[in-house]
Amino acid sequence: MEKLLHHLASSQQAREEQLADYLRFASVSSDPACRDAMTACARFTAQLLQEAGLQAVTLHETAGNPLVTASWRLAPNRPTVLIYGHYDVQPVDPLELWISPPFTPRWHNDRLFARGATDDKGQLLMHIQAVAALLRCHGTLPVNVVFLLEGEEEIGSPNLPAFIREHRDLLAADLAVVSDSSMWAEKQPAITVLLRGLVLLEITLQGPNRDLHSGTYGGAVANPLEVLARLLASLKDGQGRVTVPGFYDQVLPLPEAFRHQWQQLPFDEKSYLDALGLTTGWGEAGYSLLERTWLRPTLEINGLWGGYNGPGGKTVLPAQAHAKLSMRLVPDQDPDSMAERLCQHLLANAPETLKISVTRIPGGGYPVAIPLDWPPLQAARRALHESFGQEPLLVGEGASIPVVADFAKLLGLHTLLIGFGLPDANTHSPNESLHLPTFHTGIVSLIRLLQSL
Repeated sequence: MEKLLHHLASSQQAREEQLADYLRFASVSSDPACRDAMTACARFTAQLLQEAGLQAVTLHETAGNPLVTASWRLAPNRPTVLIYGHYDVQPVDPLELWISPPFTPRWHNDRLFARGATDDKGQLLMHIQAVAALLRCHGTLPVNVVFLLEGEEEIGSPNLPAFIREHRDLLAADLAVVSDSSMWAEKQPAITVLLRGLVLLEITLQGPNRDLHSGTYGGAVANPLEVLARLLASLKDGQGRVTVPGFYDQVLPLPEAFRHQWQQLPFDEKSYLDALGLTTGWGEAGYSLLERTWLRPTLEINGLWGGYNGPGGKTVLPAQAHAKLSMRLVPDQDPDSMAERLCQHLLANAPETLKISVTRIPGGGYPVAIPLDWPPLQAARRALHESFGQEPLLVGEGASIPVVADFAKLLGLHTLLIGFGLPDANTHSPNESLHLPTFHTGIVSLIRLLQSL
């Protein structure tokens, strides 16, 4: 490692400048006006891979934004690691809350501020720079690697599953590594071992054929907003438990290994709630806050609208009422069967006084659990410990990373989820930043990971 550490130290400023160049692309995948920037950023991503010494660098056109792949497969009888990341970023609104322009990188107090600094260009580039350092210093890699870098993660990766399905040979590997998550705290690394799955639905209740005068018609016909409110209120009891029949049938018992470890985590529930402006949490009775967000499924109302919402009053009985729902799922809940359970419950409980339609919103994914005795997980724990000086925490994540489930389902791969963002990185918010000391130490840990695999 001595030669590698010397190289990394001497090239630190150049590597930060490389990151800054990457962050100057306004690669907002949800904005059609950024289409040219997306293409330019994809080409720059390919250039980074080529300059690192990778082979077979290819820009793949899709119905949306390009995918970039590259590989280095010159280590016979050694494992192959599939490294995933995304070069697209979130929108920057509200722009007035940024201290400096979001695509003009700014160094301040050991941080680099720009959209995409942590999510995910900074973390993606850590892997490229780790491979580049190994090839520069040793001329070879300890394992084979394949890079899969996309430009549509922030809009649900609509073209990625089909690409994976059609390019199984190109992406063949023994395990995957994704860095698109967070450390527990500065100098305290973490590895995510549980992800919840996701199902999205939209409900529409249709009453009369137009909005009606609430004085003339109130009491004569069913009010879609009132019916929707009653229907949604029936989905949970007063203790936070979902009442949809069969909702918990596929839920596995809490793994005691997880439960024991998470009881020891340095988690301050009061500070967590204070940061949200709350004094008390709420959720399914009998479980801690972390257990409810990491180990238990949930059903949430994400949007609710209908009738008049402008200033002042307008006495209408609305023709329609709408809601958007999401379910976060845990092993072994199947998204398709869970969506069907919820649809059937809503249809069965809607009164005949109006029409109800329930539609599945595209997106979502399967829950994921990484075995605690998986050898690559142990290798990752050693690499992070040696680099940061702290034993990494094994944590869960209440949200979903669909590509991880795609790797399991389509390629048969487990994924190491090793994130280097800090909790205060402001990902998806104004003034996103990357903590540069963590960036540099994280690259060392990724080199040690590849060596230990």
